[in-house]
Amino acid sequence: MELQKTMQRSLRSEIQKRLKENGYTLSKLSELSGIGTGHLSEMLNSSPSRAITVNQLDAMATAFGHAPGWLYELYPEECLSEGKISRPRLVPYLVRCAEIGRKDCIKAVVSNLLENPKNISILFSVAEQLFQSGKQKESVFFYELVIDNEKDSYSDQFVMSQYRLFRAVQGTNTEENWKAVIRFDSYWKRLPENVQLDALLQLANVCFMMYRWKDVEKYADELRNLATIVYENELLRRTSPKANDLLKTERHLVVYYGQGFLLKAAALKKQRLYEEAKQYIQGYADLGWFEILDETGQQEVEKFRVWAKINSYTLDMMLGNYEILPECITFLEDHPGEIFPALVTIMECANKYGFCIDEVLERFSEYTSYTEDDLNGLSASRHFRFRYQKAIYELQRERFNIGINETLRSLALADKMNHYQDFKQCVSLFEEHRHHASNSQIIAYNKIIEGGTQTNESSVTLVSSSFGIL
Repeated sequence: MELQKTMQRSLRSEIQKRLKENGYTLSKLSELSGIGTGHLSEMLNSSPSRAITVNQLDAMATAFGHAPGWLYELYPEECLSEGKISRPRLVPYLVRCAEIGRKDCIKAVVSNLLENPKNISILFSVAEQLFQSGKQKESVFFYELVIDNEKDSYSDQFVMSQYRLFRAVQGTNTEENWKAVIRFDSYWKRLPENVQLDALLQLANVCFMMYRWKDVEKYADELRNLATIVYENELLRRTSPKANDLLKTERHLVVYYGQGFLLKAAALKKQRLYEEAKQYIQGYADLGWFEILDETGQQEVEKFRVWAKINSYTLDMMLGNYEILPECITFLEDHPGEIFPALVTIMECANKYGFCIDEVLERFSEYTSYTEDDLNGLSASRHFRFRYQKAIYELQRERFNIGINETLRSLALADKMNHYQDFKQCVSLFEEHRHHASNSQIIAYNKIIEGGTQTNESSVTLVSSSFGIL
């Protein structure tokens, strides 16, 4: 008998049931839900009945005092009927299910959709809507379905799914980031050129976080060459009487061109090839000659100018010219957004040449703090580098309590990023100075070693799309 009752349930019968239980007329339900009385009548009383959208179902759920997701298990009857699929209703429904966590409803529908390969495009549309609305984590399941079920590995939706999946899984865990690079590397050349540009920028940034300098160089060279080709093609296209708007890219075209030089310089600097790095800094120091510049492009050119100036200062300091520090500090005060990235390199220089920057650290102390929410992939890497170098700086000056606290912060960040080599360096630094540690510091150290700060997968955040200070 219970099974029979369940089988007899339908979306409209349940809504009618709630109307009766609450003593609502259609006018009252219209007042509470914001849905027109005429539309409600057509939905519930007409034959054939008017379709109910998922947003209207949510509105009725609120009117009846239910949480979002009410009757979602019955909603597929609005989308799937006699072998026909209503895409305009099904896609929003699956998007909404993903947003509120109704995995049971998603799985039930997906199993039916996959019976026909043509329906893979529906899953791709759901993934795209989630990704574009900032729900990258929720989009992963649908992109994986496309990849697993699309037989043509050169199709647009397959290749784009590979790219979106690469983007969506990026976070602070460097091991997982590298796995994503390996999976995606063989597909980026199949993307349209305008998407290839951003893919190369993302690949280079991920490799930068993992200290894979040769890979950064490789992707930077590819990015620079591709941006040059696209730029030249755009100039030719604009001379044609049939020219349309500028090629659509996620960032302004000048960003990809400039980042090709900047990333190359960054990789060379990390390999201590300072003079070679200087040559590539000149490649983005003055991009005012770039012909395709709107207001946004002009702003990007100015950013590159500032970055080139600061990076030139820090490279000079790495070469031993730390007398230039006051001039660099004055420049940074006019560009507060670049203070923290520059401090990372200034700290490295101070440790390398043994000069004091206490006054600099005091002046810019407000720029060096962070919260858990601040740590996306790139900023986590920067904060680790700063904390680790500051730990060395304080320990060299025998300020052991501060130095050990900074060592612990570095250790926790290395653990968060799942970066084994950094973690090992921090352990070595702590053990070297363990005899200066307090009991509370030793307890904190042991907790990190035992895995007390390891993050879970739900904390994943996207990697920044570009950076400026080497």
